[in-house]
Amino acid sequence: MKRPKTADEYVDLMHQAVYEVDEICSIMDEDSDEFAPIRPYVNLLDTQLRKMYADMISGDYKFDPNGAELPFMEAVRRLGPRLPFGNLLKVIDETHRFGLDVDNK
Repeated sequence: MKRPKTADEYVDLMHQAVYEVDEICSIMDEDSDEFAPIRPYVNLLDTQLRKMYADMISGDYKFDPNGAELPFMEAVRRLGPRLPFGNLLKVIDETHRFGLDVDNK
């Protein structure tokens, strides 16, 4: 998966990420004991992704000019393969750090 070329594509990726977190939260609610160890990480993802998405919609979002990693990436690494949409979050992080892929043809 490549970085998005437009702001609209980036917002769509964020919307998809929020949806994916909603889905995993729904699954966790059905089997809370099994998912108890990962719940704090998923809750962190939920909070941070929703804030970032809200900032995008309101126009308050800013790319990081220093290329710093998004805070939720530690949770992505800790969850590893238990997070089926980890690659999506990696693309979001890369876009945040390096900007839109405007040179991609």
